[in-house]
Amino acid sequence: MIGSFRATMTFETSYKVVLGCMLFFGAQAATSAQTLAHRAPIIDVTDLYHPFQDVGDNFDLVAAYALPEVDLKAVILDSHDSFRKPISDHPLLQDADKSGPRDPGFISVLQLNYIFNRDVPAAVGPFTMMKSPDDQMRDIPAFQQQGVELILRILRESPEPVMILSFGSVRPIAVAFNRDPELFRRKIKRILLSAGSSSGGYLEWNVGLDPTAFVRLLRSGLPIDLYPCATKDGPFSYDSHNSYWKLADLHFIGRMNPQLRAYLDFALSRSTRADFLRAVDKGAPVSDDAELHSHVHHVWETAVWLEASGRKLVRHDDGSFEIVPAAQVLASDTILVNRLVPVSVTVDDRGTFTFVPAAVSSQTRLYERVDPRANEAAFQGALPRLYVSFNP
Repeated sequence: MIGSFRATMTFETSYKVVLGCMLFFGAQAATSAQTLAHRAPIIDVTDLYHPFQDVGDNFDLVAAYALPEVDLKAVILDSHDSFRKPISDHPLLQDADKSGPRDPGFISVLQLNYIFNRDVPAAVGPFTMMKSPDDQMRDIPAFQQQGVELILRILRESPEPVMILSFGSVRPIAVAFNRDPELFRRKIKRILLSAGSSSGGYLEWNVGLDPTAFVRLLRSGLPIDLYPCATKDGPFSYDSHNSYWKLADLHFIGRMNPQLRAYLDFALSRSTRADFLRAVDKGAPVSDDAELHSHVHHVWETAVWLEASGRKLVRHDDGSFEIVPAAQVLASDTILVNRLVPVSVTVDDRGTFTFVPAAVSSQTRLYERVDPRANEAAFQGALPRLYVSFNP
């Protein structure tokens, strides 16, 4: 009798456990399926070079491939003739840049396509500045028109509106808009623009790459989300609108997926190996430099990827931080504010802008964080955790 009772209890308990697991994993699978069914089509415009000018571009591109909510349609390499020279003569640089020469970052895109088993197309934008706000740049070499034409092709072929994320000059986007403005008005969901200064007349780097292109886009009437990359005190400063934050080091790369670690080590070491796919094939270290992960990492792009993926930055009950899908935020979690507020923007011909609050219906929104230092501390815990979780 006692044995039968125990057997019954064991069976009932086991049944409940199995049923609970089925319901839990069924819900998880449903959430995953829903996420995959609603992947956001995205074009990534980035001033990515090989070897790098800013390794943050190589780092940032991993998110475009790895976030399951993102459907990466194309990578547009925003390159500039001045930075392809052995010593750059770009007017933005006070001192000669001796870290060149370099060329558009096709190798990084090919490595990530290889690692993630994808076929994301990549093409370059124009190497030279726009001559006027309505310039269609049809007189430049055909090779440099490929990025503009790829943007237009993706928009034409997409059955739904597309987001464009810009992490460089907006020249390829502005030129594509000039060639087919009606297509842009029909097919652009939003342009998430990482550029500009949130205060004062400081000419931020991405704007200075092609001020005419930036002015053209801000005056276009298109739906734009502005993520400033500087304040009046420069790019490495804090206010409620500048998206900048800092990582003390990159040691967490050692805990990442071996192939992704190899990809980042390849970039960080400025490798020029000819066998760039073999270098990431099995995740073997591509450098024995003990200091490779010790560098300070300056970051501006994370808030853009939060918006593009629909994720939230949260603090859990145990004090840890994580970037999670919105559907997985717990009642006990505290969401750190990274939001977009409607504004009316006025931009001068130089490319600097001012803004005032506007009605909710405004086409332009501005990034806002409530507490920049608290936001930074949260990202310092959450971003490494996110990158370590990426598994191609």
